[in-house]
Amino acid sequence: MNILVVDDEKEIADLMEIVLKNANYHVDKYYQSEDVLKNIDHLSIDLAILDVMMPEVDGFTLCKKLREKYNFPIIFVTAKVEDLDKVNGLMIGGDDYITKPFQTLEFMARVNAQLRRYKEYNNENKKKNYIDFRNIFNKL
Repeated sequence: MNILVVDDEKEIADLMEIVLKNANYHVDKYYQSEDVLKNIDHLSIDLAILDVMMPEVDGFTLCKKLREKYNFPIIFVTAKVEDLDKVNGLMIGGDDYITKPFQTLEFMARVNAQLRRYKEYNNENKKKNYIDFRNIFNKL
């Protein structure tokens, strides 16, 4: 699974990268949203983790731009703790919102939950040819 990490705080981006790589995920890490926008079409992304407060293009704007073409899950990891910020992040297309500082166990639990749902929903279309009824599969 490929995870995009975008955070202008290098220490936090590096920490997320280490934690994700230790869980055997491939990580594409960027410190600026502009670099992501230049390269996104060449990346294979299963989940994005975005900081909100970044110079030039903030995480909310990046999320909106990503949602124009992509449907992978997006988790905001940010120091913005106001309820209005959380609601805004979820309303514009984010799937989860984690505030800094965060616990790595909770961070990984949320990443894994989003990836699990994403994989299940994507595989749902592949299962349309079968009906599951009390553990009996009948091909249509």
